Amino acid sequence: MKHAVILAGSGDKVRPVQDDKPTSMISVMGRPLLACLIQWLSANGIRNITITCSHRYEMIREYFGDGQTMGVNINYLLEDEPLGSGGAVKNALRFLAPASDEPVLVVNADSITNLNLGDVFAYHDLRKAKVTMVSVPMVSPYGVVDFNEKGQVTAFREKPELPYWVNAGIYVIDPSIYELLPDRGSQEQVTFPLLAEKGQLHAFKSQAFWRSINNVRDISELRSDMEKLFLSLFFSPVVSYAANNALRQSNQGLSYVKAAEPPTVQVIETEEASFVSVNRISIV
Repeated sequence: MKHAVILAGSGDKVRPVQDDKPTSMISVMGRPLLACLIQWLSANGIRNITITCSHRYEMIREYFGDGQTMGVNINYLLEDEPLGSGGAVKNALRFLAPASDEPVLVVNADSITNLNLGDVFAYHDLRKAKVTMVSVPMVSPYGVVDFNEKGQVTAFREKPELPYWVNAGIYVIDPSIYELLPDRGSQEQVTFPLLAEKGQLHAFKSQAFWRSINNVRDISELRSDMEKLFLSLFFSPVVSYAANNALRQSNQGLSYVKAAEPPTVQVIETEEASFVSVNRISIV
């Protein structure tokens, strides 16, 4: 997988609070959300990135330029008028052809994740899918009250996971679906139902960290989650041990530090399909 398309779109989900900038440029831990997304792509080995944008695109281009400062190559596709997700993907595939005849990763610019893309690509190849959609657990937007048959409250659960899976806005797309994409409109409404009928649309279930900005409230919640994630990593036994070990070796004059072992990945088999369960970092 060599190419990724980031759908920055109109970037106006959080107007008027962030009217001076697109959603993808909202600051998270001192960096634009889009910078976190690009760093994630780079860490997963993707260096060629195409950003589709319109609203306030100058701010995006001024900040990232050609991408060299982040170790990637960035191209920009400016939409004179909104094309929708399907139209934007179709336009991007037209731009990439014939440079890429292999699957392309497509991601929304208003989300952040630490998903291991290698697992997604392997799943896509195994299923020989035309499109693989990453799905994540649906989290209740409200706290849940549990009660017994007498109506007595037994517990409170703050925004628990529900028994449903939602579209994470991360796709592996085969260029062969080009003609099925609309010139303008949503791929979720036009193209994906057609592929689903043919059994060519697959879902990769993931419990990796994932957050998306769909409204103003999501901004503060994302920032809070990222701060908690940082603190949980900072004070975790693995990180603390690695840091102390590095300091100890440094004091002893050793020239190298052995890295901590990476988290394990477990493949879970189900009656319907196999999917990769990625170790999850919990926010408490």
